[in-house]
Amino acid sequence: MLKIENLTKKYGEIKAVDNLNLHIQKGAIYGFIGHNGAGKTTTLKSVVGILNFDEGEIYIDGISIKDDPMTCKKKIAYIPDNPDLYEFMTGFQYLNFVSDVFEVETDARKERIENLANTFEIKDALSQPITTYSHGMKQKLAIISAWIHDPQLIIMDEPFVGLDPKAAHILKEMMREICDKGGAIFFSTHVLEVVEKLCDKVAIIKNGILVKSGTTDEVKGDDSLEEVFLELEQ
Repeated sequence: MLKIENLTKKYGEIKAVDNLNLHIQKGAIYGFIGHNGAGKTTTLKSVVGILNFDEGEIYIDGISIKDDPMTCKKKIAYIPDNPDLYEFMTGFQYLNFVSDVFEVETDARKERIENLANTFEIKDALSQPITTYSHGMKQKLAIISAWIHDPQLIIMDEPFVGLDPKAAHILKEMMREICDKGGAIFFSTHVLEVVEKLCDKVAIIKNGILVKSGTTDEVKGDDSLEEVFLELEQ
């Protein structure tokens, strides 16, 4: 579903990502972990076409993000670490705007908005301006907007920040449902317990370089993921 080949991204002389290779298959939840500044966000932004990169290739379902970004972006959804929503809009207006961008049919969008808003218990707030939302409510709205066009690949940067325990549990279930239908999830997080319990595979990046990857069991071995991560960070 997602193939990252020899990805290198530089900022001046500094390599934020250095020759990164990852393959996220359909049906997999893939966790991406590393310290602050390790290159996680740069990688994710390169995958979704926000950042140009210096070397390598990124393929979404076999299509190059460089050669055909529009086709790639129709297949994916992206939730950044700090969702940049149009706060002058109401929640309804924003979700309809996203639906228009992805050409979601009227009946389908209405059903999805209602179901997801009820699931996250923010339906009553959708008529209010987003500027009045708490951080957690904004995060829920960003999640709903990502799911609304039924993407095949969802990229998320620290998606659990700001979510209450119930909403976090719901998101985990939704992630698994996407993969059960043949989609894929690639997300970064500092919550190693979530990665250990939820992810099929995990990659650890340090100073822009991939230091370990594989199934969660392969990466952690007989230790906890936290122990492995802290050992690699030394």
